[in-house]
Amino acid sequence: MSNPLFQASNLIYIPSLTYNDVTIQRGKINFIVGESGSGKSTFLKLLNESISPTSGELLYNGKPIKDQDPITLRRDVSLVSQEPFLFDESILDNFKHFYSLRQLPAPSSDYVNYITDLCCVNVPLDQNASTLSGGERQRVYISIFLSLCPKVILLDEPTSALDEKNSLKMIENITKFCISKNIDIVIVSHDKNIVDEFCENKIEIVKEV
Repeated sequence: MSNPLFQASNLIYIPSLTYNDVTIQRGKINFIVGESGSGKSTFLKLLNESISPTSGELLYNGKPIKDQDPITLRRDVSLVSQEPFLFDESILDNFKHFYSLRQLPAPSSDYVNYITDLCCVNVPLDQNASTLSGGERQRVYISIFLSLCPKVILLDEPTSALDEKNSLKMIENITKFCISKNIDIVIVSHDKNIVDEFCENKIEIVKEV
């Protein structure tokens, strides 16, 4: 049996946020669930070393995360937070900007159209990102990171601004794309319908009392 994708043992960020014996499985659709304030979003940040724990062990591909190059790690393990950062320019130019930051050639308009459709971005690509709603900005942000095909994508409440029908459609599209590209998926979600429909490995984070 292959190593887990991630393994946390006695991992402590602050005393009230402790993750003991948490396993993220390779090749599975992993969902992280738990009540508000239990530390789900914090755990995602620990997985790509956006933040560092105070103690404990966190392994990625069987090796300690703290021993890995953080820039390479964050490109391989992409975190799409609930607070998207977009440049004050068109959606298409945002794609080009993010690709240039990684010294990659700009994606074609057809590819951007394809990826944004997957993520239910129903606005023209020449629309300025500053005019988008919060939910639209989040979906554009997801589509940018998805298009880069990281090894792992971490999604924090990706459907929070969508109705049930479009939530199911977007997660179905994203999971199919990730499976086709061998991208591992970790999703934080409070949406029981989404979890019940797509989850293959559920990790419940319990709030410390």
